[in-house]
Amino acid sequence: MHVHRFEKVWLALALVFIVGLISSVVYGAVGPGIEMVDDEGGQVAPGEYDDTGFDDPGVTQVGENEYEVHVVARQFSFSPGTSEPIRVPANSRVTFYVTSDDVVHGFEVVGTNLNTMVIPGHVSKVTVEFGDPATYGIVCNEYCGAAHHAMEGRIVVVPESQYDGPNATSDGTGNDSLGEEAVSTESDAGEVDSKESVGVVVGSNVFVDDVADTVAVNRAASTHAEVDA
Repeated sequence: MHVHRFEKVWLALALVFIVGLISSVVYGAVGPGIEMVDDEGGQVAPGEYDDTGFDDPGVTQVGENEYEVHVVARQFSFSPGTSEPIRVPANSRVTFYVTSDDVVHGFEVVGTNLNTMVIPGHVSKVTVEFGDPATYGIVCNEYCGAAHHAMEGRIVVVPESQYDGPNATSDGTGNDSLGEEAVSTESDAGEVDSKESVGVVVGSNVFVDDVADTVAVNRAASTHAEVDA
């Protein structure tokens, strides 16, 4: 059977397109380190938080440079995170346990690949490694009601020398008293090291994500703090 040369060209182009499409899907699934958050965090009844860590949500040190953060999402805030930022030291490994008190929410740390759905009755567990001091915004990316657009918070990664422990409080001005240097990273350093700032850990793998948007996050967080003040 004779195949015209133009038909051969189109067949070749079609094969290249199919191979390219399959390659892009495979890379998107495994290349950037995107994996589903599993049920390792367990379950907890909404509002029944006695002895679960969610009865007094916040930061707890569990080892050298290792911390756990329990966060309760509810319409329309994160506790902690919204009224008071989550403070952790630089160069630390932090495991987040996040649950919802009412409806489905999202827990996304802007500029990183930390992004999980928060479902009532379930606990989402994600481990993160924070490097340099910086400020990260937290947003709810699952529609949760009329004020969904205003549901946000902050994570302040402070220098190790300025971290006084999980129970340190803010100065009441909207900026963390010991995280002031981290909040002003934009003006002092211009940009956070985008290659080693944060890595999300799923299972035994560490995936380092480009945090080039950190400067924009710092600017938005600083503006938000001024409005709150």
